[in-house]
Amino acid sequence: MMCGSKCFLVEMKLNGTKQIKQVTARTPIGARKVIRGEYGADAEIMSVKEKKRI
Repeated sequence: MMCGSKCFLVEMKLNGTKQIKQVTARTPIGARKVIRGEYGADAEIMSVKEKKRI
């Protein structure tokens, strides 16, 4: 885990199904990069939101 990292919830559409994945990254752009690196360009990212701490 990197210094300054946060938890993001990424909502994406993969193979016709909507999925929500939890990603650890510094910025929303970094979270998108992690998802694209893991699932490739065929994953359509719909939204990236920061997970709120309780």
